[in-house]
Amino acid sequence: MPDNGIPPFARYRRLRSSAGLRRLVGETRVGVDDFIYPLFITAGENIRAEIPPMPGCYHLSVDRLGEELDEIEALGIPGVLLFGLPAEKDAVGSDAYADNGIIQQAVREAKRSHPDLLVITDVCLCEYTDHGHCGIVLEDGTIDNDATLELLAREAVSHARAGADLVAPSSMMDGQIAALRSGLDGAGFLNTPIMAYAAKYSSALFGPFRVAADSAPEFGDRRSYQMDPGNGREALLEVRSDIDQGADIVMVKPALAYLDVIREARRITDLPVAAYNVSGEYAMVKAAAGNEWLDGARVAMEVLGSIKRAGADIIITYHAKEAARWLA
Repeated sequence: MPDNGIPPFARYRRLRSSAGLRRLVGETRVGVDDFIYPLFITAGENIRAEIPPMPGCYHLSVDRLGEELDEIEALGIPGVLLFGLPAEKDAVGSDAYADNGIIQQAVREAKRSHPDLLVITDVCLCEYTDHGHCGIVLEDGTIDNDATLELLAREAVSHARAGADLVAPSSMMDGQIAALRSGLDGAGFLNTPIMAYAAKYSSALFGPFRVAADSAPEFGDRRSYQMDPGNGREALLEVRSDIDQGADIVMVKPALAYLDVIREARRITDLPVAAYNVSGEYAMVKAAAGNEWLDGARVAMEVLGSIKRAGADIIITYHAKEAARWLA
């Protein structure tokens, strides 16, 4: 102990003693530039309907998209991630890659009305197939990986042609990044980046999303192509594989239960790392806050801070709009 009688470890508390000092020495800073806000675009007109398990999030028809984007842009959020709910579904998800599909319409409208807003599109078939799986289903109930890759590439090209700034394949098919890169390059979209859902887990935390996207499987589950929640080393194999295939950004989904995977992904690559703060993580905070069991705003920001601290450069989150207001 020093001669003045003050223990040397007291300096830790000194720097916590005021809001100004805490702000000065803060290590992790979450900002609005970190956020991407997911949106659910539905067929129809004049629709803005709240999604029951996701308070504050809405199904939007294309004609109501502009007003939502007005708010998002005014809040300073850099971009949106679009998911589509088509008027009709079939076994091969035809609307996913149709020139006038629901997402293609939404992308054109978004880029027309808000050209400076980053528009990212989810590339998958689950929202468009009548069976709810992410690919072409064979007679034995398994997924035809290679046939699915062809359709995913068509979907990505159709999104890029509509004006998407970035495409985000989420189906977890083997080789999907290489297939999309080849398809995009072959169609002349060499500068369209790919944000890979590299480590996407078969998670119960997707439950509210499946309501929002009307994408629950009609039979079975997605464990044969999404990752086992207990596997960490496998996630790094997936991340490395997607990087080798040409991914520009790699993603971990979900985020909160997989902070260790985000940290390891950050360690093995200098590419941007995204993390998806998924619907179940959002819904839990909202439900607890609605029952006054916790302070929703503080918990949400703590969650977002943990994702950033783990190593994510980009946070896809349903909290984006409210967090932008809290940070203003």
